[in-house]
Amino acid sequence: MDLNKNNIKKILGIITFAILLFVGIQNINAIWRFLSSLIGLIFPFLLGGGIAFILNVPMRSIEKLLFSKSKAEKKSHIKLKRPLSLLLTVAIIVGIVLMIVFLIIPEIGRTIEIISNRFPAFQKRIEVKYNELIIEYPAIVDYVSEIEIDWAKLGESTINFIKNSGGTMLQSTFGIATSIVGGFINFFLGFLFAIYILLQKEKLGRQAKKLLYAYLPENAADRVVTISSLSFVTFSKFLSGQCLEAVILGILFFLAMSIFGFPYALMISVLIAFTALIPLFGAFIGCFVGAFLIFIVNPIQALWFIIMFLIIQQLEGNLIYPHVVGGSIGLPSIWVLVAVSIGGSTMGVAGMLIFIPMSSILYALLREAVNKRLKEKNVQPNKYNS
Repeated sequence: MDLNKNNIKKILGIITFAILLFVGIQNINAIWRFLSSLIGLIFPFLLGGGIAFILNVPMRSIEKLLFSKSKAEKKSHIKLKRPLSLLLTVAIIVGIVLMIVFLIIPEIGRTIEIISNRFPAFQKRIEVKYNELIIEYPAIVDYVSEIEIDWAKLGESTINFIKNSGGTMLQSTFGIATSIVGGFINFFLGFLFAIYILLQKEKLGRQAKKLLYAYLPENAADRVVTISSLSFVTFSKFLSGQCLEAVILGILFFLAMSIFGFPYALMISVLIAFTALIPLFGAFIGCFVGAFLIFIVNPIQALWFIIMFLIIQQLEGNLIYPHVVGGSIGLPSIWVLVAVSIGGSTMGVAGMLIFIPMSSILYALLREAVNKRLKEKNVQPNKYNS
């Protein structure tokens, strides 16, 4: 009788799942709109969680460095430890960003000044070349003089275009302005939420565990806590490894550019290190900007800079990055490359940043399950180690 009841429950569960799946497929657009609206509502809190996670990595190091673990000092400094560590963390990150900005903006302004100073000479060369072409190919002048332009019709078409597109342009401008303002508001709310999370993270952690153990079986709650701890450690190590890899890449570029006498060595190296926080491919953004700045000064050096960049990038992408980042999260080099490729092709830059630590978590869980399975089956190590 109990067996029949269990079978009936399973059948009812399968039928219910099939009905829900069918209804979901039939209304996929409505469900997607609902999910998009829901994500839009909670996005500031998701952003705040991401900011809190990033800030927590250096904040923990500052806490360990500045505050002793002894119980007496811990009690006397417990109220001061967290706010001071958080304040120092924010100050350090803001200082790094401002340093990068103050390094890049003056050089960009100087480049614009060089371009504006060289533009008259460039324009004069164009005029000389144009006059030479006219003298050498007089047929071009005759052909151009035979072209008739209906200026009245052209003016009328231009006015109609402005009338028709004016509303669209105004709407697009308003949409862009609204998006910018909304982005600032979301970031501000997310940052405030991140500050609250960091100041109360132990309390929030205890509350989350209480919910898990209250509404899930104890074994399932234990498993969720274990996987959550593994995820936290893995993502923290990934972030630290990513920053270390960016610093190494920036130093390599600064040394190489200084040795070979490239201009803007410090600024371009800092820019490449900053953009290298995007896994494997982010440094190409810095390369594009750096090549453009060098091209203004010396086009030949810009070509050599691109060649040097490709060489260092190959060294970094195939040797340094997989070992530094992969080693920090316990993921073999080959799987780091696979994770970056899959994440980049499916979700772009965000996919690259998420898939590497996620792959490390899956790798660790799979390794644990495989070892447990082999132990249960009593398979001797010499059968798979040979």
